[in-house]
Order: sequence, then structure tokens, then C-alpha cells
Amino acid sequence: MLTSIPADRADPAQVLIHYKGQGTVERRYHDFKGPLAIAPVFVQHNRRVAALIQVICLALLVFCLIERQVRRALGPEQTMTGLYPDNRRIRPTGRVIFYHLAELTLRIGSVTDPPTVQITRGVQLHLLELLTPTSHEPAGHRSKTATCEVRA
Repeated sequence: MLTSIPADRADPAQVLIHYKGQGTVERRYHDFKGPLAIAPVFVQHNRRVAALIQVICLALLVFCLIERQVRRALGPEQTMTGLYPDNRRIRPTGRVIFYHLAELTLRIGSVTDPPTVQITRGVQLHLLELLTPTSHEPAGHRSKTATCEVRA
């Protein structure tokens, strides 16, 4: 097997483990170019190219952090049902999470009525629960976040 790891730094088992881990890296490159939907932009200066790459990297970071938070909230099994029509248990990916959350709508509120996130499917509610931080607010502190409304 051809590899960039020198033979004196890794035995065959370590080379195989390194090779098997390349799928994760390749998936992130795919995410970098794919579901983030960054349209090609004509840029004339290097600083604009650098700024675009920085924005793409920040978007990928958020993408990965959301995937990581959902998997960590699921516990050691890291699988859930409801993401595919056949209800098989899978590890949620960032692409699948964003696919299900893309249909959420926000009803704009008023001074007396807070904004409402309208949830049309149970998997959306479950994903939002998994993404909700578990830290508790100080006593007497009122949150100004939107409320959720589940529609059948």
C-alpha cells in the first residue's frame, strides 16, 4: 500500500487505521462543497477569496457542531429513528439534520405575542430538543426565545 506515512513511524495496523479514517475527512470535503449551498462568486482580489474561504469554513464549523451536538445528546448509541421513511435507526448526519429542519417556519410575533416556531413533524421537535442547551437559567431570569407550536 502506498502511503505518506514513513514505514519507521507506523506499522501496517496503524496504516490501516489511518486509511479507514479517511472517510470522515472525505465526507467533510463533500460537506464543504455540497450542502452548504455556497454559490460561486466572482472575486477580483485575494482578500475577497480569503474572506469567502473564511465564511465557508465558519459555515462548515457550525454544520459540524450541530451534527456533533445531536449525536452527543443521543448518548452512546448515537442513532435515532424517524430520519428516513422506513424508520431505520441511523446516525444523524449534518445533511439529514438540516434536511428535516429546513421545513420549520417562524410565525412573526407582536409585542404581546412572542414569535412561534411551527413544527409539522415529530422528528423536527426531537431534533430541536437534542439541540437545546441543557444549561439552566438563573432563577427569575425570563428567556426571550421563540415558543414552539406543533401542528398535526
